Amino acid sequence: MALSALSLEILTPKEKSRLRKPTVEKPCRDRINSSIEQLKLFLEKEFWRHQPNSKLEKASIQEMTDSYLKYSQAFAASAKS
Repeated sequence: MALSALSLEILTPKEKSRLRKPTVEKPCRDRINSSIEQLKLFLEKEFWRHQPNSKLEKASIQEMTDSYLKYSQAFAASAKS
């Protein structure tokens, strides 16, 4: 339902903010989802090796990314030694 200019004038600033919030948050959510999708593609083979029957949920992708980065840092540190 579209709001007319007249109806926007009678809204309080808090109500206007509440109406704008979904519009402002959508690009942020889209960026986050895009980044998670890129991580999923990057780590998909590694993920299936460790958890072959699991669903690739956002939290699982983030946990696998964390594990992969920790492993990579440890490997790099041991290679320097």
